[in-house]
Amino acid sequence: MKFFELTYLISPELSEEELKSLNEKINSLIQKGGGVLNEVGLPIKKKLAYPIKKKSEAFLVSSTFYLEPMGLKNLEKELGAEKKILNYLILAKKLLRKVTITVKPKKPIKPKPEIKKVELKEIEKKLEEILGET
Repeated sequence: MKFFELTYLISPELSEEELKSLNEKINSLIQKGGGVLNEVGLPIKKKLAYPIKKKSEAFLVSSTFYLEPMGLKNLEKELGAEKKILNYLILAKKLLRKVTITVKPKKPIKPKPEIKKVELKEIEKKLEEILGET
């Protein structure tokens, strides 16, 4: 089985119930072809950059699934026959491998020794002692 992503645009004239039923129909088409759904997205209304079939807005839906390449032709045929779908795109995706990252522990920070502050008067006294001007 290969990993695929299906993205399609649905006519904006559909009601919420019709959107749900169309999404369920497409998901069932994938499963009837022997596919396994991985992630199913919710329809999002988007303004299109250019009109598609005289529509300037559409619902965008994206889902990922596993399917044998032979079942892909039947899915494309069904998607092309559906009048409510303005456009669709199926991409073969590579599976992302899980990467484990090991983080080296940082060296403990040594506290800096405290510096004693000396007042100016004490410095002057020491200088006088050293110079012998007492």
